[in-house]
Amino acid sequence: MAVNDVDLSLGENEIVGLVGPNGAGKTTLLNMISGISTPTAGKITLCGQDITGLKANQICKLGIAKTFQIAVSFPDLTALESVMVGALFGSPHKTSMADARKEAESVLDFVGFPSEKRQTIIKNLNVVELKRVQLARALASQPKLLLLDELTTGLNPKESSEAVDLIKKICDTGVSILIIEHVMSVIMGVSNRIVVLDHGEKIAEGLPYDVVNNQKVIDTYLGETHAF
Repeated sequence: MAVNDVDLSLGENEIVGLVGPNGAGKTTLLNMISGISTPTAGKITLCGQDITGLKANQICKLGIAKTFQIAVSFPDLTALESVMVGALFGSPHKTSMADARKEAESVLDFVGFPSEKRQTIIKNLNVVELKRVQLARALASQPKLLLLDELTTGLNPKESSEAVDLIKKICDTGVSILIIEHVMSVIMGVSNRIVVLDHGEKIAEGLPYDVVNNQKVIDTYLGETHAF
């Protein structure tokens, strides 16, 4: 059982960190929320609307966008074209090519993507650039809730710090965020609350300081109180 009776809620303008050992069910949970996987029991709601079992494209248009651990997608499109996909097919509003381009340029600026690389083919970008393009594509769909799956994987400490600042900046625009991350310094620096999964079950939830000092979390995940 990948996810077992996990009860989780997010408020408006809130950042919730989701942590736990490999195989704990974190990505599966995000996949169910975003419609990539269908839950076999339970209910998922967005702003009071039951979205359980809807397709990923339907859920995206209702306001939930997701990034992925592996950031390469549409490898033969340019960075700008890749982000336009989010505006064209993820937004709840019908969008023209001209408006999609304008929206893509705006969110690429917002995430700090180099303007001189907008016409670069995706497969020729480095890891940091790929992460920013993927994030921009998600934002181009105008989400209410953003699901981030290990956004800082492959980034150095400086790049991770910049990512934390960007996540907070996104939240300040009114987007709620659920983020999976193994780097505890990132989770501690960005989260209002932290939820811990282990073997598909929620074993702890609370303020960051309280969670990392929870003995069960230390035993099953952190290893040592000051492991991060």
